[in-house]
Amino acid sequence: FLEISPEGKVPVVKFDDKWVADSDVIVGIIEDKFPEPSLKTPPEFAHVGSKILGTFITFLKSKDANNGSEQDLVNELKALDEHLKGHGPFIAGEKITAVDLGLGPKLYHLEITLGHFKKWTVPESLTYVHNYMKSIFGRESFVKTKVAKEHVIEGWAPKVNA
Repeated sequence: FLEISPEGKVPVVKFDDKWVADSDVIVGIIEDKFPEPSLKTPPEFAHVGSKILGTFITFLKSKDANNGSEQDLVNELKALDEHLKGHGPFIAGEKITAVDLGLGPKLYHLEITLGHFKKWTVPESLTYVHNYMKSIFGRESFVKTKVAKEHVIEGWAPKVNA
């Protein structure tokens, strides 16, 4: 695997005898090869939710309950909730796009990992985020390809114990 992806990055896809290990590049290549249905995200929505993973990791690794990392995550999720309220059900409207397909797995990891290690859940008041997660997590493509919960927990354990 490290011969294919020296940095150990996933996903990795082989296109025309060349391995590609960058999600954004992979999406671009897929868009070029299979333009319908389009997964292109309008540029104005491309960064929606982009800080959630970083704030999730900071909160996960936090040993100090009062350092503000939980509130930072809640603030990012509130921003997503507000965006979905005005533009949803998906980030760019009625149609799922690449940004949703990138954010969905991050939210899946967030839900499982924080639930397991911190006994934390996305606040119930964020109804648009909850509906968004249900919609993404319920898609046939997601159900068929998602990682088992125990593997998610096992994969994040070293970060918690670091």
